[in-house]
Amino acid sequence: MGLIGESVGSIKSLQIRQVLTQGLSLGMIVTSALIIWKALMCITGSESPVVVVLSGSMEPGFKRGDILFLHMSKDPIRAGEIVVFNVDGREIPIVHRVIKVHERQDTGEVELLTKGDNNFGDDRLLYAHGQLWLQRHHIMGRAVGFLPYAGWVTIIMTEKPIFKYILIGVLGLLVITSKD
Repeated sequence: MGLIGESVGSIKSLQIRQVLTQGLSLGMIVTSALIIWKALMCITGSESPVVVVLSGSMEPGFKRGDILFLHMSKDPIRAGEIVVFNVDGREIPIVHRVIKVHERQDTGEVELLTKGDNNFGDDRLLYAHGQLWLQRHHIMGRAVGFLPYAGWVTIIMTEKPIFKYILIGVLGLLVITSKD
């Protein structure tokens, strides 16, 4: 009969109580994931405690598909540290190294200049129009650890959405048809 035929037969035989139980279980899983994410945000002080490296601009240190773990503390950011930052007008955060720290004499505000390790020039062309430095509010966090290649799942699902829909469909089918 095949896997699909068995799955359809299994769905037909479910009672309403089983469907509600499975739906509640799925809701609890999603809620738990959100709670864990929010807890990580509080612990790390970063709006995004985990990011995926999306380009080769930081090679050989970090390769495309690596997952970075971020932490944001009140300590001053120093040249040589790897930071993740958002630029006004861009949705995707950038992972680059701080190459220069500049303290404004009039305000005492610290400004940063970044560069990808594998890039020829600094990031001023990536910043918003007319912006020459990054301020503290642009920084999402400092890289404190990484997991090589584990982010490829995210990259593949973003670049080829059909895989995302297939995975969601299969997982949904498994949740609905499980007998526990």
